[in-house]
Amino acid sequence: MERTFLAIKPDGIQRGLIGEIISRFEAKGFTLVGLKFMKVSRELAEQHYNIHREKSFFTGLVDFITSGPVIAMVWEGSGAIAAARKMIGATNPLTAEPGTIRGDLGIDIGRNIIHGSDAPETATQEISLWFKDEELISWQPSLISWIRE
Repeated sequence: MERTFLAIKPDGIQRGLIGEIISRFEAKGFTLVGLKFMKVSRELAEQHYNIHREKSFFTGLVDFITSGPVIAMVWEGSGAIAAARKMIGATNPLTAEPGTIRGDLGIDIGRNIIHGSDAPETATQEISLWFKDEELISWQPSLISWIRE
């Protein structure tokens, strides 16, 4: 099973979208294996967005993700990374497809509600950055046979 990292950003928390977002991944059939409600340190934010360090918007990303609480999550399932990215939608909510989280719930690129890993390598790196191994719980929901062959 593949794992992916997702984070509901401060705007998603402030807007009361936690349940809506989590329920979409549960309904899809993914298994939640890690969850934290947390205030992100500047150090963690800078590590998370390190790939953008030289870009003009880096400071704004760090300032925003540290501006309020975040829900950090690890989800598991077949094709979890690609499926989660489809469910999240395009980075700019104005171009995100209807039916996606950003397409349905967002309107501004700087307030796009959720982050999701974009590749297996990124997922591995982000999961290890945000979670210790002992904070992840491998388990199998009893209804899994109704989701996967």
